[in-house]
Amino acid sequence: MADDAPACQESTVMHVRCPDRLSEQTYRQVLELLADLSTVVQALPPAAALMELKGVLRYHGAEARRLGEVLRVRTISRLGIDVRVGIGPSITVAATASGQLTGPGGVLAVPPDEVTAWLAALPVEALYGISGREASALRDYGIHSVGSLAAIPPATVQRLLGGRAGRLAVDRARGIDPRPVVPRALPTTASVQHTFDRHTLDGAAVRAALLELVVQLGLLLRGRGQAARVLTLTLRFADGTRWRRTRRLAEASAHEEDLRVTAYRLMDAAGLQRGRLTGLGLTAQDLIDADQVAEQISLDDAREARLVAEAAMDRIRAKFGAGAIGPAAIFRHVC
Repeated sequence: MADDAPACQESTVMHVRCPDRLSEQTYRQVLELLADLSTVVQALPPAAALMELKGVLRYHGAEARRLGEVLRVRTISRLGIDVRVGIGPSITVAATASGQLTGPGGVLAVPPDEVTAWLAALPVEALYGISGREASALRDYGIHSVGSLAAIPPATVQRLLGGRAGRLAVDRARGIDPRPVVPRALPTTASVQHTFDRHTLDGAAVRAALLELVVQLGLLLRGRGQAARVLTLTLRFADGTRWRRTRRLAEASAHEEDLRVTAYRLMDAAGLQRGRLTGLGLTAQDLIDADQVAEQISLDDAREARLVAEAAMDRIRAKFGAGAIGPAAIFRHVC
C-alpha cells in the first residue's frame, strides 16, 4: 500500500489480530500494550481488539503505520507474540486489512482515498463480517468480489442474505461503516443466580427457575453486546454440596433459544432424583463481542420468527422493565 496520508487524513482505526488463541492472562497483557498507545481500546476476545487512533497520532508524533509497527515490536519483545495489524478509516476496513495478512504478523494500512479500490479487488469472503455461508450464497448468485457486491442493488442482496445482513453487507462493501470504537474492557464471565425460598424437590419449579435464568443471562449478554461460547450450570444442595458442569455451545450466541437448549442439556446431565436444591446458577464463559458472531443464513422460519420476537421483547423490557414479558412457564410458576 501507499504511504500513510498526512495526519489530517490519517486512518483512525486499528484492528489487532493475534495469530493464535491466547490465554486470558496473555490476552489481557496485549490489551495493556494497546492501552499504552490509546485510551480508546475495545476488547474483542479471545484474540482481537480495536483501537481508535484519532487524537493520539499528534500526541505520539507518529503516523498510523508507525504506531502499528511499534505495537508489533512491543508484543514480540515483551510477550513473544507477533500480531497482525490492520489500519483504516473504519472498523470494517481495518479488520478486513488485518485479515489479509497471512504471515505470523505484519501491518497493512489502507488510506481513506484508496478504500473503494482496495475493497473492490478482494474476494467476497475476505470482507469482515461475511460468514462462510453468506459468501457461498453470494458466489452461487455470481457475486465473487467485494466490488461486485458493492455494485449490486441492496434489495437483491437482502433477498439473498436477509434484511439486516444484506444491508450491512452492501454498505460495508462500499466502505460505509459509521460504527465508533467503543471502549470496552474484558468481562471474563456473565453470571446469574437463583435461590429457592425453601429446599425443593419440584422438578417443574427447578426447570422454571432455570428458564428464568436463561432469560436473564440472554438479556445481560445482549445488553453488553457479547455472546457466549460456553455455559456452566451450578446446582446447590441442602447438604452444602455443589454440582457443576460445563458445556460448549454449538456456536457463540446470546439468544435465549440457544442458551436454553444448552442449559437444559446440562440440567438433564445432572440426573436429579431426590436431591433437595437450595439454588442454582448459570454462567456464560469464553465471551466474544457480538459483532464477531456471523449472522448465519437460516431456512428455519420458526427460528427467525423467534429471533424477531426476542428483539421485540427486549424493546418492551427496556421500556417497562425486565419482568414485563417472558416465557409463559415462568409466569405460570410464579402464579
